Amino acid sequence: MGDVTGTRGVGAAALAVAQQADTALGTAWGHSNRREFLRLAAAGAAALGLTTTMTGCVVAAAGTKKLDFRDDFGILNFAYALETLEARFYEKVVAAPPRDLRPGELQILRDIGDHEKAHARFLKRSLQILRVEVPMSVWPGIDFASRQSVLTAARNFEDLGVAGYNGAGTRLRLAEFLTIAGKIVSVEARHAAALRDLLNPGSRDFAGDDVVDANGMDRALEPGEVLAQAQKYFAEPYRAVGL
Repeated sequence: MGDVTGTRGVGAAALAVAQQADTALGTAWGHSNRREFLRLAAAGAAALGLTTTMTGCVVAAAGTKKLDFRDDFGILNFAYALETLEARFYEKVVAAPPRDLRPGELQILRDIGDHEKAHARFLKRSLQILRVEVPMSVWPGIDFASRQSVLTAARNFEDLGVAGYNGAGTRLRLAEFLTIAGKIVSVEARHAAALRDLLNPGSRDFAGDDVVDANGMDRALEPGEVLAQAQKYFAEPYRAVGL
């Protein structure tokens, strides 16, 4: 890979912007604003007709492995599950990185992992009693001793996350929740660009035709399509309703 400061290209630039965006997310939605999130959640429940279920069936779903896509809280739990999966992946990589990583790549993976932890932590604390349990993670087909396998898996997770946010965002009914999702997905997209540049430096892959369409838009996948790809990484599959 060569010198860390001179050869990361688009990947390094994307990651630097991602770090700035993630800092902005943390500043905008810190401790005081998690309380604001919960206030919005309560107001949103009323707006969505869930005032009785906030202490009924919605709370009863907490601690289960069911994702209910019929309301905004189900979408946020879906995001929490994906962010937790990604955070666990990077934690495992950083704990025992492949020996053939090139200079600077481990730090990039560590930085991305820190972002994913921050996203998962934010969603976990914000959802509180509305949070659905995330099953244990398994890693079929990923060779954690191989640079190529790890970077390919990381790219795939990030691409899937971006497509998942884009697809699920159309289901959100509260503008405030859509704003949160938009802030997170912008960081996820920069992660994907950075990883694509690591895999194929100096190429157009950072915004390849496989993820960006002819209109210059990122692809979007419906939650069911994302779950179909992500389920194999959970020891117990989610039961999805409302799709």
